[in-house]
Amino acid sequence: MKRILLFLLTNIAIMFVLSITLRILGVDSILAENGSDLNIQALVILSGVIGFGGAFISLAISKWMAKRMTGAVVITNPSNNIEKWLISTVEKQAKIVGIKMPEVAIFPSPQMNAFATGASKNSSLVAVSQGLLDNMAQGEIEAVLGHEMSHVANGDMVTLTLIQGVVNTFVVFLSRLIGHVVDRVILKNERGHGIGYFVTVMFAQVILSILASVIVMYFSRKREFIADTGGADLAGHQNMINALKRLSQKEPEALPEQLAAFGIDEQPKKGLAHLWTSHPPIEARIEALEKRAAGMSS
Repeated sequence: MKRILLFLLTNIAIMFVLSITLRILGVDSILAENGSDLNIQALVILSGVIGFGGAFISLAISKWMAKRMTGAVVITNPSNNIEKWLISTVEKQAKIVGIKMPEVAIFPSPQMNAFATGASKNSSLVAVSQGLLDNMAQGEIEAVLGHEMSHVANGDMVTLTLIQGVVNTFVVFLSRLIGHVVDRVILKNERGHGIGYFVTVMFAQVILSILASVIVMYFSRKREFIADTGGADLAGHQNMINALKRLSQKEPEALPEQLAAFGIDEQPKKGLAHLWTSHPPIEARIEALEKRAAGMSS
């Protein structure tokens, strides 16, 4: 709750500062002199509502969407030893990290992957692929579960949603401001908003969203290192390292875009495309864990 309140207050402060800054810079005066009737404060509020509205709706339906997109089946009555072990392991880890028992599911994929999602740390879903169960040793699976449980316990789903909300707010605001300037100041449209406004807003929103996603992905990569240490603490450094090494041997399952940031790994990208990846390179993650393990043993 404190995390949500902090980010909400931060975003409100950002919107307030943005509004004041634009007034100090005389943006509204410049627009008025050119026949513009843009209400900066109203646009700031609208941008916040749209930006956070979409982010929170996505978070609210995240578990439902995850099950639909991956075909994940929640284990309600364990039917075999591996399902019983999964439930037992997640239950044990949930007690250690201090959260309510999440739903545990298996999704039908021959590739190795896992993810966690949910509207809050006490209403979450942890899922592993059948391929991961078939190709990893028990200690490695435990480490992967620990990694995902750390995401849940750290509130990473909510954190990234709130960051996305802040980013969305700026994208919505700036795209409409740019569209307004083009329509009224450049094209000299005097009544309502013309086609120039709508075309500019759509184009600007696409470009700004692509650029802004770099910020979200940066925070996502940082959270992965933290989740790795959480997995190491719950299952042992060597198990976490071995799990990552196992993942590096094969290309991971390409999860739906909405879940990619919460998977154990994603397909690597080269060059500038790396800025749009939600996970750091596995080699860097292994190196970080090895340094941490060495530091703790010395």
